Amino acid sequence: MRTPQELGRDTTGFDRGRPRWVEAAWMLVDVLFVRSTLRGSAHRRALLSLFGVRLGSGVAVKPGVRVKFPWRLTVGDNAWIGEDAWIDNLGEVTIGANACVSQGAYLCTGSHDWPAPGFDLVVKPIAVEAGAWVGARAVVGPGVTVGEGAVLALGSTATQALEPWGVYAGVPAERRRWRDIREEVA
Repeated sequence: MRTPQELGRDTTGFDRGRPRWVEAAWMLVDVLFVRSTLRGSAHRRALLSLFGVRLGSGVAVKPGVRVKFPWRLTVGDNAWIGEDAWIDNLGEVTIGANACVSQGAYLCTGSHDWPAPGFDLVVKPIAVEAGAWVGARAVVGPGVTVGEGAVLALGSTATQALEPWGVYAGVPAERRRWRDIREEVA
């Protein structure tokens, strides 16, 4: 049996989406300005848009946010991306309107085909639908849809689709209850 080092990593056919020089420019801008500790979201939104993120209005992008390929990210109106969130988007990631990706959350669109001799790269999109909330330090895996209004609790890991309006917790995440929105009382 061959070792992983002998097998290598097969990324044949993976399209990075932009020329290498654009990716290199993004990496520099990302490290210097997007991940910076400067308060406010305006400069982050402008730079992310410049590199291809499709941003709705009123989006908050907090310090320390990491985005692998901005040209593969769509964010809806009034969404919130918290401090140190990492969007590792080899594939498309869509974050719906009024959705929240909390501090330190990790959205990962890539994995590998473990039994394949070349440990082939597998890329699947992620969708965080409108009004959903990915809790702090939670992980969303490749191909997962976090349904409308769903909650993925603190530190949980979603490896399959989360139904709309469900509250999920654990590793792997399981539905614990349904989310009920209370009417505001004046």
